[in-house]
Amino acid sequence: MATAEFYFQQLELGPMQNFIYLIGDSQTREAAVVDPGWEVPAILSVARRDGYRLTKAFVTHHHFDHVMGLKELLGAVDLPIYVHRDDAPYLDVSRSSLKPVSGGEAVSVGRFQVTLIHTPGHTPGSQCLLVEGRLLSGDTLFVRACGRCDLPGGDPAKLYESLDKKLRPLDDTTVLCPGHHYAEATTSALGEEKRANPFLRAGTMQEFLRLVGYQ
Repeated sequence: MATAEFYFQQLELGPMQNFIYLIGDSQTREAAVVDPGWEVPAILSVARRDGYRLTKAFVTHHHFDHVMGLKELLGAVDLPIYVHRDDAPYLDVSRSSLKPVSGGEAVSVGRFQVTLIHTPGHTPGSQCLLVEGRLLSGDTLFVRACGRCDLPGGDPAKLYESLDKKLRPLDDTTVLCPGHHYAEATTSALGEEKRANPFLRAGTMQEFLRLVGYQ
């Protein structure tokens, strides 16, 4: 689980109930922002208030509500943006700012390691971040729900594989931190999602496809 020295802020910003995250190291005062889609001044203000300097940005996927603030962010802070290579072409920022990844990498934020998990299905390059007992899941997995797979680039079969092969094996104590405030709770234990989230409970691809309306 997360330690007292791990900095974590879940910010609900913008008109689409987006969660934007700040994660960092309270000793080195380095922090990263995850999915800066809205209200960049508010993000910068929270980091400044808490005494952190932003050194990295992570993008879980390329949809506009998760990336729309990138240009403004780069105008204020020079930092690399870690995005999966399959979603990188959709980002409207300087190529020199992008750090395309393929999944499986561990990226340091201060003394902490952020493990990148490629979870295609919502988009081809969707990725989740695993750090200090928390799973920042973007739009791949929500509390009691999962991401849409009927948008351009969505693939229900790949989303099932991502949930079944990549996320279900994670420890039950992992805290799910989704990309939107779509449920009463803002976070959930992954073990509870395995028990109560029908999309994560689906035992076969056929069952999952029925749940998401493809069969």
